[in-house]
Amino acid sequence: MEGAPAGGDDVTPATAISRWSFRVSQRYQHLLDKSTPHMLNRWIAFLFVASVYVLRVYLIQGFYIVSYGLGIYILNLLIGFLSPQVDPEIQNLSEGPSLPTRGSDEFRPFVRRLPEFKFWYSITKAFCIAFVMTFFSAFDVPVFWPILLFYWLSLFILTMRRQITHMIKYKYVPFSLGKQRYDQKRTSSTESSSLSTD
Repeated sequence: MEGAPAGGDDVTPATAISRWSFRVSQRYQHLLDKSTPHMLNRWIAFLFVASVYVLRVYLIQGFYIVSYGLGIYILNLLIGFLSPQVDPEIQNLSEGPSLPTRGSDEFRPFVRRLPEFKFWYSITKAFCIAFVMTFFSAFDVPVFWPILLFYWLSLFILTMRRQITHMIKYKYVPFSLGKQRYDQKRTSSTESSSLSTD
């Protein structure tokens, strides 16, 4: 074949860059995979990143549009985090399986539309991107920030009211503190019955 290199070791700059970017993305993904079980440490790291961003915006006294966009994005992520993976309203229309509505229904664990790890990853990445945007004056649009804050708070209240109404209507709770254990009551009741028979 003409044009093919005689030795297989001829490396072009494009292949070297693609190999390097592949290695970097592989190491990055490895770090993300290792951080998955450490939920508390991940959220502490997020709080650090968020506080650095808030401190920078406070010291600069600008970039309120970036902060507003960040707030809207966080609200969107929060709705996905609090919503079930399959919306019961849509599921009722398609006559598929649904969330239990009575005590006699089969228990199904709550599955989020946006899992906790993806929620953490997306919100941390959003704060990092917003932090980088504060170094470019093109994003510092002069606005009257109290109006943006009022509008965001009213949007947050309306959205959360709708979400809580949805949760009450379909009887689901998006938070759980682990698996419920009933053996505590059983052991205490068996101990008391054995004491009473003695």
